[in-house]
Order: sequence, then structure tokens, then C-alpha cells
Amino acid sequence: MIGNGMAGARTVEEILARGGRDMFDITMIGDEPYGNYNRIMLSHVLAGAARTDDEDIILNPMSWYRENGVTLHVGDRAVRLDRFAKTVTCESERVVGYDILVVATGSNTFFPNMDGLREPDGRLGRGVFGFRTIADTNGMLQLAQSRDGVTAVVIGGGLLGLEAAYGLRTQGLTVDVVHSPGHLMNQQLDERGGQVLRAKIEALGVGVHTAMRTTAVLRDDRGAVTGVAFTDGTSLPADMVVVTAGIRPNTELARAGGLVVERGIVVDDQMRCEDEGSVYAVGECAQHRGELYGLVAPVWEQAVVLAEHLTGANPAAAYSGSSSTTKLKVAGLDVAAMGVKGPEQDGDEFVQFYDSRTGVYKNVVVRAGRLIGATLMGETGKAPLLTQVFEGRVDLPEDRLSLLFDLAGVGETASAADLPEDTQVCNCNGVTKGDLVACVHAGARTLTEVCAKTRAGKGCGSCKSLVADVVAAAARGDLAADPAADWYVPCIPMTKAELIAAIRERDLRAVSQVFAALAEGGREDATAKMPLASLLRTVWGPDWVDERGALFINDRVHANIQRDGTFSVVPQMRGGVTTPDQLRRIADVADKYAVPLVKVTGGQRIDLLGVRKEDLPKVWGDLDMPSGYAYGKSMRTVKTCVGSDFCRFGLGDSTSLGIALEERFQGLETPAKLKLAVAGCPRNCSEALCKDLGVVAVGDGRWEVYVGGAAGAHIRKGDLLATVDSAAAVVELAGRFIQHYREDAKWLERTYDWVPRVGLERLQALLIRDEEGIVAGLDERMATAVAGYRDPWRERSAPKSPAQFAPALPLLPLPQVPVR
Repeated sequence: MIGNGMAGARTVEEILARGGRDMFDITMIGDEPYGNYNRIMLSHVLAGAARTDDEDIILNPMSWYRENGVTLHVGDRAVRLDRFAKTVTCESERVVGYDILVVATGSNTFFPNMDGLREPDGRLGRGVFGFRTIADTNGMLQLAQSRDGVTAVVIGGGLLGLEAAYGLRTQGLTVDVVHSPGHLMNQQLDERGGQVLRAKIEALGVGVHTAMRTTAVLRDDRGAVTGVAFTDGTSLPADMVVVTAGIRPNTELARAGGLVVERGIVVDDQMRCEDEGSVYAVGECAQHRGELYGLVAPVWEQAVVLAEHLTGANPAAAYSGSSSTTKLKVAGLDVAAMGVKGPEQDGDEFVQFYDSRTGVYKNVVVRAGRLIGATLMGETGKAPLLTQVFEGRVDLPEDRLSLLFDLAGVGETASAADLPEDTQVCNCNGVTKGDLVACVHAGARTLTEVCAKTRAGKGCGSCKSLVADVVAAAARGDLAADPAADWYVPCIPMTKAELIAAIRERDLRAVSQVFAALAEGGREDATAKMPLASLLRTVWGPDWVDERGALFINDRVHANIQRDGTFSVVPQMRGGVTTPDQLRRIADVADKYAVPLVKVTGGQRIDLLGVRKEDLPKVWGDLDMPSGYAYGKSMRTVKTCVGSDFCRFGLGDSTSLGIALEERFQGLETPAKLKLAVAGCPRNCSEALCKDLGVVAVGDGRWEVYVGGAAGAHIRKGDLLATVDSAAAVVELAGRFIQHYREDAKWLERTYDWVPRVGLERLQALLIRDEEGIVAGLDERMATAVAGYRDPWRERSAPKSPAQFAPALPLLPLPQVPVR
């Protein structure tokens, strides 16, 4: 198998599912240094909603290949195909022989010819990116986070371009999208739909420029990107250019090896290459009956046919092409499209609805009593019904409007139970209704279990409601509530409250003790170690038993690991206030240890990036400042404005209150990171309204306390918990809120999820009115936790283990922190 992407890996999965492990010795060649990952999720990574090492993006980790007897050569591009000797030669000069060859080389980003795009040797120029790989995504993130005020231009306003723009905008960049056609997503939407989408994209703060053709990437004397130029002589400034002007099948290897190539590698209905007996192609590189497919669902169908054919499970298996139905999520907006975009003949019926304010656009096109096209944007609940009507499986209703809306007196034409078994429910992972029903009939009793076994809903997430409907219908009322949904960790069948009670009752102070006493069979679960270590520190404070293997690297060395294996150090500056002496020490340390990047953070702190692991104890010693806790799941910082000290609008001493809060709660272990801010007046210069806990002075000694705010990948204004009459009351209420959050929230559940889940009225009843009598206990346990504070950087003189600060070598060459 040449190609370890989604098509190649899915084909191997289908072969293995049909007994292929006993039939074949399977070798896969991939030019990226990873297991198989979900490219659809790269937009989530760019937006900060997922990580490249997260289970949401990694489909097949390295262990999967070993467990299934698959030989995997990663980071080694196939460069030569010899069909007569039946060998494939890799970039490393490795030669791999084959009896059956499957080419799944996918597609590459199409880069139009324009000045300044490439280096003289043909490589893509500095500051220019595609959007196809983890490397592309990480490169954009690195440049986006390298300094404040980075601007980006995305060339191409299709699905991928808008996802790139949305992700970069979420990272705080100024972003413009340039699209040469007259409206956005012209492949899926008509002009009116494009106008509605444009209004939605512009509302996100993204500039949109249509009917504009880019002619050059502009650079300064040092070769850095400064902007892009257009055919009309105008230009846009930019520090980064992302090209998403389409994709082209990756056919260079196939063409050089003598395979028949037109737009793609020509294949028949068994995915066999033309005039070949033992060479096949699958995925975006394959051309079938003159068609190329760039969507996931057709690739999954091809993989099944090829697996059926190669294993002999169904010798009659044949691929006859895929219908042009698409279900997407664009910049947070659901889109479903099938068939034609609008009327093409005089007799075509056309029903259209649009609302630019809400971003909703819908249309259907009917010809000769048959649905030949439909588009839904913003509201896609009718997509399953439209798909069935489009494919001729459900009769077209007489009232065409009922295809777009639920009308009084008009029943649903098809429910989840009525959908045919081969209906594709999850496009991202190729899961049909039949797959979901079979999973339920095989014994899966909860929605979580079904999703885990089938991967349904694990991609863009737009199918989750339909997945739930199908599973509920298949279970016929016998769908069990998922008890594991409330467990704190998967391996221990207890809620967080039950687990805390058991830990206290049995005096369990080490993670290994918790596993031995409470986990099923006493088995350890690696994924449960970090949340259990956090919980033990919450329950016992400094009296927990510190087992180094239960901690993430950040918590073991008290610094934040970076992508190149170095660490960032953030000394504490309470309330963002510092002194000339502290600044001198920071500058001296940066010089002494050749720190590549010194950066002022959004939380009013100074970050030293690029510190080697072995230098950490010496850096902390020379700084002689407490830890700023920028690395852990803990209370991080309290951001402040200057308040009444200097500001002529200040209504309260925000600086003193911010320092008091940070002194009180410094280093507290929490389920997820916790950020605070204090504003000296409602002008909100310290952004207190969008913090986990924010405090705003409103005059006459009164302070408003807001909770559950967010300003990262998720944007949420905090809820007003209470208005109190003194700074002391703020500290007291903040302690109660934080302690209740520590004891009640799930692992990694930020307050912006926890507060809505618990409910503001419930929090007010518990923490303000004390209706259940828990306040005294919260105050007591918070006081105990605060009294147990110890600066972790003191470990520099007494390491917890010999390897704690030993040099660490990365397994792969990684990008270096740039020297600024």
C-alpha cells in the first residue's frame, strides 16, 4: 500500500475485517512520520479545538499497525515504481517487493503560478502554506503564535479556505480571504447562498474579497512575506499566505511508473488500474468512469469494494460511482449540498429561502417530478430526508416546501427508522445506518458505546443528532443511559463525588493505591493517571503521595513543554505587577542561558521560551522568583488593569485585589486551567468578563463577580454570580466558587462548560444562599488547600527523581523556537 492516509488505511482496515491478515503480508509506505490521522480534523487543530496527538485526530496510532501485523514505513516517500520487477523504491533507497500493489497517494495542494510563491530551488517560500497536512497546520500555528499582530491572507474561498480563515481568526490573527470567482464556495452554493455565507464569514471578523485574482506574493529584502498583489494593481498586507485554491491528484509516481493517467489514475469498477492485473488505486488519486472524488464518503465506498475483491469476500463487488451529496461544517456553519446548485432549464422548479442575519440558506431544484439538487446552510435537519429523495428512495412530496421546513399538517416523509440501511450517516468516517444498527444489535447498549465502536460522530460532529436518532430507533426504547458518562475516569465506575468519598474513606493517597483498591481487577489505565493525580492533590494537598509516573511532563518539571522539546518558563508576577529588579533578573537569565524568545503573554507575564530541560533548575535559581503556573491544570494568573491607582475612570483598586486573589489561590490544583481578571471599572480593560472568574468594580466599594467566561477557542461572556460590597467578600466568594469547581467538575472541564452544566441559579443557591449548607465545608477545605501551598520550583535543590531534569532527546527532528 503506497499511502498511509485516510484512503490507504481505510482500505487496509476493510481488508483486515475480511480476514486479510491470514491472506496477505501487508506493508504500508507513508511519507509523513505519523500513523493514520483524520485530515478533516486539521481545521479543529488550527482553531485550537483539538491537538495533533489527540484521539480525535489520530485514527490509527503506531500500536495499531503492530497489533494487526502491518509493516509500516513512515517518513519515507515512495519515489519509483517498477511494474515489471514488482518493486517500489523509497526515498531512503529501501526496495519493497509486492504481489499486489495498491496506490493511495491522495492529492496535493494546487499552487497557482505567481511571483514570490517559491524559492529559487522550487521549494515553497517562507511564510507560504498549503492546508493538507499536520506539518502545514503546525507551521501556520508556529507563525501565528510567534508574535502579536500577525496578519494572514487565504487564497481560495472554498471549504478548505474558509476553514483555514476561521482557524487563524480563532488564533487572534487578522485574516482576509481572496477568491477569484464571484462568490464564496461556488462549487457548492449559488450566488445567493454565497452572499449569505459571506455575511456570516464577515461577521466573524474575516475580510472577504471576491472576483480578485492574486498575481504575486510580496516580500521584503529579507524574504519575509509582506502581502499579496492582484491583477488590478491593488494589494493586501500579510505576514502569512495560505493557499487553498484547490487540490490535484498526486499521480507523479504512477505516471512515471507507466500507469495510465488522465486527470487521475484510471481504474475500473474493481479499482484495478487500466491494463494492469495486480495494481490498484483508491481514493483521491483514482479516476473512475471519468470522475475524481475529493470527499470522504466515496473513498470509503471504494475501500469496501477493493477489500471485497482482494479478499474474495464478494467476487462480484463493483464500484459504480458515488452520488454528489456533501455534508460539511464550514467555519462553524453546517452545510449540506447535493446535485445541481440552481435551476438550469426553463421548466425547473426552484424553491429558495435565505436569511443573511442568521446565516440560513435553503433551496431545492425539481425537474420532471424528480429532485435534482438541494442546498442547506445553517439549518441542515432536513438533509437525511433530502438525501433519500435525491437518491430516489423516498417519494417526492407534492408540497415542495415540506422538503425544507416542517409544516403544520404535513408529516415527516421519513424518520430515522425509515432511512435505508445503506444511508451514510457519518460522512467523516463512512458509517452507515446499517453499521449503527448492527452495532446496537450486537449488544451495544449506550450511545457512547456505539460511537466508540463505529467512530460515528468523531469527525466534524455535524451528524451527532442523526446518529443519536438512528441509535435510539435501533434500540427501540431499550437504549440504556450511559453510566460511564458520569464516571470521573473510565476504569473506575464512580462519579467524582463517589470517588472522593472512597479516597477519603480508604485513605488512598497514591494513584497506584487508587487503581489497586477501586479499578476493575486492580488494572492500571494510563489515561486515568493524570486526572487521578489531580484529584488526589485536590483532596490531600501536599500530603498526597507523589508518583512521578502519574504526571504529565509539564507537571514533572514544572514548565511547559514546547514543540521542539524545550520548555517555557513563566515567573510569577502577581497581578501583572513587577519591579525593575525582577526585570533585570529576567533579562540576565535570558542572556545567560541564550533564551531564544522572550515574550509578554496575554496574561501580563513574561515568558522565557526555549529553555533546555537540564537548564531549568539553574534558570529558576537565578530568577529566584516563584512559579507562575503557566504549565499546569491549575489557577494560572489574575490579570488586572491599573484601576483607581492611575486611571481617571477607575472605580476600584483592581491591582490590589488582583494581587490578593493571586496570593490566595496561587498554584491551586483545578480540573482544568483557571484564569482570573479584575477590572477597575465596567470598561473591562483586563477582559474580566470573559475569564473563568472575573471581577468588575461598579463603584461605592461594590464588585460584580462573573463566572464561566472564555475567550479562547470558545467565546463566552461570564455569568453574573453576585454583586458584593467589599474586596474581602470577593476573595471569600471566589474561594467558594473555585473549591466547588475543584470538587465537582469533570477532568479537563473548563468553567465555560461547567457553569452552564450546573446552572447559574444552582450555583447561586449553593454558594450565595447556602441552601444545602455546604459553604462552611468549602471554606474549610479551601483554607486547608491554601495553607499547603509550596513553590514547586524549590525542587531544583532536591529533584524527585534522577531523570527529572536529565536531557531529553526528541524522537523526531522538530522545528526550533525562532530566535527573535
